[in-house]
Amino acid sequence: MKDYLGAHMSISGGLHLAIDRAVAAGCNAVQIFTRNSNQWKGKPVSEADAALFCTKFAASGLHEVVSHDIYLINLAAPSGETREKSLAAFRDELETCARLSIKKIVMHPGSHLADSPQAGLMRVIEAFDQLFSEVPYFEGRVLIETTAGQGSNLGRTFEELAAIIHGSRFPDKFGVCFDTCHTFAAGYNTATEEGYAETMAQFDRLIGLDRLLCFHLNDSKKGLGSRVDRHEHIGQGTLGLNPFRFIINDPRFASVPKILETPKGDHDEMDAVNLALLRGLEV
Repeated sequence: MKDYLGAHMSISGGLHLAIDRAVAAGCNAVQIFTRNSNQWKGKPVSEADAALFCTKFAASGLHEVVSHDIYLINLAAPSGETREKSLAAFRDELETCARLSIKKIVMHPGSHLADSPQAGLMRVIEAFDQLFSEVPYFEGRVLIETTAGQGSNLGRTFEELAAIIHGSRFPDKFGVCFDTCHTFAAGYNTATEEGYAETMAQFDRLIGLDRLLCFHLNDSKKGLGSRVDRHEHIGQGTLGLNPFRFIINDPRFASVPKILETPKGDHDEMDAVNLALLRGLEV
């Protein structure tokens, strides 16, 4: 059976071209932005573009397409322009993914800014309760991503992710994306066998491993507990190869997509290099 390894791919030139790029790099899964990640309002996806994307995916042999929301969105922001723009942008993401038959949207829980983390978490919960009510035809899951906890970013602890999930009126609409760089920088030591086992036990106790529906496989430029988000090539950062070996060989995650967000290289050659390295860890 094919593995579920893949990478984030550019949609430059058209959404469907991300599928071609993923296949060319040797991916069995792919992550995309459905629009320019640095603009609030994206170009609407036409019916023709949506049909072409779905056709390309169906013929590609890829297991899964995962979307990542744009970086500007902050659903933890207080009332005001940023919150209104964030709600509109995420509403559009839900609508677009429903049209593209994408069942998983990865998102960063946002920043509480000048207020308390608890206030920020409540605003995220309120935002999703509103959004899921407004877009009931999105039948997939929103995957809250683990974060390094830089600045006032939420999502550094499993407790914060659990608070969002269990505080919502729509808990069944949520999953989690486990980023190896972020969790290590947040203080979860997955670099040892004992630390990996304890981290997953904590996750299961607080959230449930059945909600771990995607991995971002990134090494980290910074150390354990640094709370700094800087991705590095697999095995070239402070994590080393152990966390990736543990995940790749953990039967609980055999069918969970595992997405690279590592540097692409000068000619986009590094995805294939990192994928080959990961596959070499399989036992």
